[in-house]
Amino acid sequence: MLSIITSGVMAGAGDSCSIKLSGVTFTKCLNGAEKNTVVDSDVVTLTSDAKKDFFNDPGTGEAVGNAPVLLAKVDNAKPFTLTAKVSPEFKQTYDAGALYVYVSSTLWQKFAFERDERAVSRIVSVRTIETSDDNNHQNIGQPSVYLKISSDSKTIAFYFSQDNKNWNLAKLYKNEYPKVIWVGVSSQSPIGDGNKTLFENISLTHESVKDFRMGI
Repeated sequence: MLSIITSGVMAGAGDSCSIKLSGVTFTKCLNGAEKNTVVDSDVVTLTSDAKKDFFNDPGTGEAVGNAPVLLAKVDNAKPFTLTAKVSPEFKQTYDAGALYVYVSSTLWQKFAFERDERAVSRIVSVRTIETSDDNNHQNIGQPSVYLKISSDSKTIAFYFSQDNKNWNLAKLYKNEYPKVIWVGVSSQSPIGDGNKTLFENISLTHESVKDFRMGI
């Protein structure tokens, strides 16, 4: 059952909202995400309108931050793991569904299942500290993939899996985010006419993976 309540602008940008699933409650919505969200039996369909993205160009300095994002508050002094099955429509280049770590418009990271310039769907990570880097990872020969972000408060790591059993490490680095952060899901269509992404099996737990190389 869908439960969405909007109640004004929050500090740090975004609107207060309440989108409740069995595995997580999103309480902050960026760029009107609550209006673009449909929930049916814990399956979230998040729609990106045309020309929506998050990317702070390292060359030009141009910052785009208009994609819809659903976020849940996390105590970053404690372990956490966010996991979801991600299935974007993939109509145009750079269409994607993604998991996020978000602090502000100049401090965030997304872990995406994205269509690249050759129409190949692949894993992509973008880490933003003022400006964004852009890292293309393994291509995925299927319409869905499982994504995971996990932290023990000192280390943070990103993983992907095609079967929800065998996990592959995409990125691992020192967790230097502040004590309070936000994690969540997003859909984007930077140059296209819009993109819908299905998020299934969304889970936010208060523990980290035990093996940071294997992701389990």
